Amino acid sequence: MKIHFYKYQGTGNDFIIIDNRNWSLTALTVDKIKFLCDRRFGIGADGLMLLNPKSGYDFEMKYYNSDGRESSMCGNGGRCMVKFAHYLGIHKDKYHFLAVDGEHEAEIDGDIVNLKMNDVNDLREYDQDYVLNTGSPHYVKMVSDVMDYDVVHKGMEIRYSSDFAKEGINVNFVEPKKADEIVVRTYERGVEDETLSCGTGVTASALVYHHNDVGYNDVTVITKGGKLTVRYNRNDDDTFKDIWLCGPAEKVFEGEVEIKP
Repeated sequence: MKIHFYKYQGTGNDFIIIDNRNWSLTALTVDKIKFLCDRRFGIGADGLMLLNPKSGYDFEMKYYNSDGRESSMCGNGGRCMVKFAHYLGIHKDKYHFLAVDGEHEAEIDGDIVNLKMNDVNDLREYDQDYVLNTGSPHYVKMVSDVMDYDVVHKGMEIRYSSDFAKEGINVNFVEPKKADEIVVRTYERGVEDETLSCGTGVTASALVYHHNDVGYNDVTVITKGGKLTVRYNRNDDDTFKDIWLCGPAEKVFEGEVEIKP
């Protein structure tokens, strides 16, 4: 089977994207997706996404981790998908699409894609750290000297600990730099390694960093792959609304790949 694919990246978080509006790829298996995402034997990516048609929406985003399994929401993936939709000729002032965690809005402003995330109503403390869900489950830990931190091994310890091993959790290590700036590194489940950036992880980290500040916040987040901005409103009860993940997303290349039936 020959597949035409596109490669996109958002702050170093890279994805294979396939136009599936004709429903030609409904039979992609776990092994085939895993092969396509393999950086040595396949195309190479943190994940694979299908742009599907969906009545009442501009499109549906279907996301798979590099382990081949369908996963929860991917923020950078969502931003790349919007840029891909624009490339295909789906031009909107405001995009409205469906993902695994529900409806999303998005806007394109030049090279920047602004993606509205779902409200967050459950931020809880866990062993002096924090756990919350921003479309995907995240563990957030404040550290010093994050660029020298052993993210892979420390992240793996938390991800496979007794409380999280079954469902898995993404683990973020955060170092504050300024009142409105943090550095974030993320160990991602499904990839089972550090990625250069994680959109839902960046969002979770920003919310945790300013979770005591009621009102509007605008946080710059530095990742290994580049800068993102998270904007949001915090309510008195430590819930969050009007959450926007903002940053670049771009096409890297496109091509064809042959996979065995």
